[in-house]
Amino acid sequence: MQIYNLFPGSFASNCYLLIANGHAAVVDPSANADTILAEVKKSGAVLDKILLTHGHFDHIFSLDELREKTNAPAYIHKDDADMPEDAHKNAFYTFFHSLRSYRRPEHLLQDKDELTLGDEKITVLHTPGHTKGSVCYLCGDSLLLTGDTLFYGNIGRCDLYGGNEGELRSSLHFLRTLPPELRIYPGHGESCSLGEALNSLYFYD
Repeated sequence: MQIYNLFPGSFASNCYLLIANGHAAVVDPSANADTILAEVKKSGAVLDKILLTHGHFDHIFSLDELREKTNAPAYIHKDDADMPEDAHKNAFYTFFHSLRSYRRPEHLLQDKDELTLGDEKITVLHTPGHTKGSVCYLCGDSLLLTGDTLFYGNIGRCDLYGGNEGELRSSLHFLRTLPPELRIYPGHGESCSLGEALNSLYFYD
């Protein structure tokens, strides 16, 4: 599976494009919809789905426009299902003191659900703590998209709607059971190995 970051170094979240056998998925559409579609077109792939790691506004900026232009369905964990449509829950109001909402995703996920992209498998790993429905996506046996659960040197904040530090600690313990050589692609910041990211959390055991 190929992976590209379409929005590195931005204020908003990283926006990843996954490609496998002529099929594409966008993970966290923070980039402009036209930018995403240009990259999909360049790849020669067909956009099958939009995967959300959680429901915060900075991960879903172009969610509705992308769906309108492609008819690709969006996927989110069931515990974050109502966040896109509620500006207080998705934190847009918290930061900008105005309302912005998005249509509810078409598909609701649960822990250990398996999706396909071409002939590749994507496994949903429920890792609550940053939000109730935060997930990581395990792509094949080598790539792990961690959203705002884990970055190199840090973790996602727990003081917004649905955040829970105890649950996030449990999620980190779960991630320690996965192969440390997995390459992680976080919601913010640079890619590194899972082991490097976990070992960088000197303040979390």
